[in-house]
Amino acid sequence: MTGEPTTAGRLLRFEIFRYNPEDPASVPRMQTFELRETPYLSLFIALNRIREEQDPSLQFDFACRSAICGSCGMLVNGRPALGCKTLTSALPDVIRLHPLPVFKLIGDLSVDTGTWFREMVEKTAGWIEPKSAFDPDAEEERMDDDLSQAIYERDRCIECGCCIAACGVSNLNADFLGPAGLNRVARFMLDPRDARADGDWFEVVAGADGVFGCIGMMACEDTCPKELPLLEVNAYLRRKMLTTR
Repeated sequence: MTGEPTTAGRLLRFEIFRYNPEDPASVPRMQTFELRETPYLSLFIALNRIREEQDPSLQFDFACRSAICGSCGMLVNGRPALGCKTLTSALPDVIRLHPLPVFKLIGDLSVDTGTWFREMVEKTAGWIEPKSAFDPDAEEERMDDDLSQAIYERDRCIECGCCIAACGVSNLNADFLGPAGLNRVARFMLDPRDARADGDWFEVVAGADGVFGCIGMMACEDTCPKELPLLEVNAYLRRKMLTTR
C-alpha cells in the first residue's frame, strides 16, 4: 500500500498570528503551538486540535471541510490557501499562519470577506439582467455546450478571497475589482440570457480599477484553490474592452 504512515510523525511548530482588534489591550503578535503530526492531517484539523486542546480563544473560520465554502482562507507560510485543503505533509516542520490581507480583520486568522464580496457584487451589478419577463410556461432556452461550460467555469468561484489576498494591486488599491470581481463580470458578459451589451460594462471594467489595472503577475491563478482560468478571464475582458466603443 502507498500513502502516509499510519503512526504519529513529526512534531510540528505552528506560529500563529494573534490579535483581537476589539480588545484595546490586545497587540499583534505571533504565538507558538506544538502539535504531533498524524496521517492526513489538514490545517483545519490541526487548528481545531489546537483550539480544543491548547487555547480555546484561537479564532479562525470554517464551515464545510470540503473546499466549497471558502471560509478557511489564510496565509500559509506567506501563501494564500484553504486550511481544509492544505495537508501538513506538504509543509515544513514550522508552519506560519497569518490572516488574509486586504479584508477587515475580525481576530487572529478570521477576516470579513463577506463585506468585500457584497460591495464587489453591488459595484459590478453581478446578477442577471433578464432580456424578458420570466414565463414559467415557456420552453427552456437552449445553450451551446462550450458556452455553458465556460459560464460554469466562472461560476465555480467560492469567494474564499485567496486570489484577492495574492493580488498585488488589490493590496494597494481598495477600489480595484480584483480577480474575483473581474471573473464575476466575465461570467455575466458571457451569459446570452443577460440583456446588457459589452459597452454597458465599459465604465466598470475598462479603467484602472478594472482589468487594465492588473499588472499581470497572475498570482491569483497560481493560488486559486479551485483552479479557475483567471488568466483567460483577463484576456477575454481586455479583448472585449479594446473592441468596445
